[in-house]
Amino acid sequence: MYSKMMMAVLFISTLFIACNNDKGMKVVEREEEPDIYEVGEDDKAMNEAIATANKTLHLFNAALKSGADSMEAFSLKVRYDAPDGYGEHIWLNKVTLKNNIYTGIVNNVPNVITQVSFGDTVTVNNNNISDWMYLSNNKMRGGYTLRVIMEKMSPEERKNMQAQSGFIVE
Repeated sequence: MYSKMMMAVLFISTLFIACNNDKGMKVVEREEEPDIYEVGEDDKAMNEAIATANKTLHLFNAALKSGADSMEAFSLKVRYDAPDGYGEHIWLNKVTLKNNIYTGIVNNVPNVITQVSFGDTVTVNNNNISDWMYLSNNKMRGGYTLRVIMEKMSPEERKNMQAQSGFIVE
């Protein structure tokens, strides 16, 4: 199941930069890498999603600490400064929390940033957390920024994402 969720996360990698379509989103296609969905830093829905993720981070922490067999695939999305002055948001998987410090493994191939690379183990500056998610009984919990991206997708894109992910987004 974990790999299915990560396929969806990679499918919906997100940058915050200028956009140029009617839904406020631009798709960057990368050869042999998942598409990246870009939204503007002033995107109201995305900024609200990030705020919600931060306000509810305690729910992620409780689930992570619970050790429940029904919960898996704990991931954090973290913002890194990009050279152009904007930010690139990268998903970390295999997240742990010890002494209030998150550690995880970079699970996206960055598009523009160079501070981290795919597969790096990193610690997280909590001020840079932009989302969290995990699966509980095959249902996505959290994933607030992913939900915003999905709302901006065409019905066909949403259907494809759901099929590729193998988990339920309520």
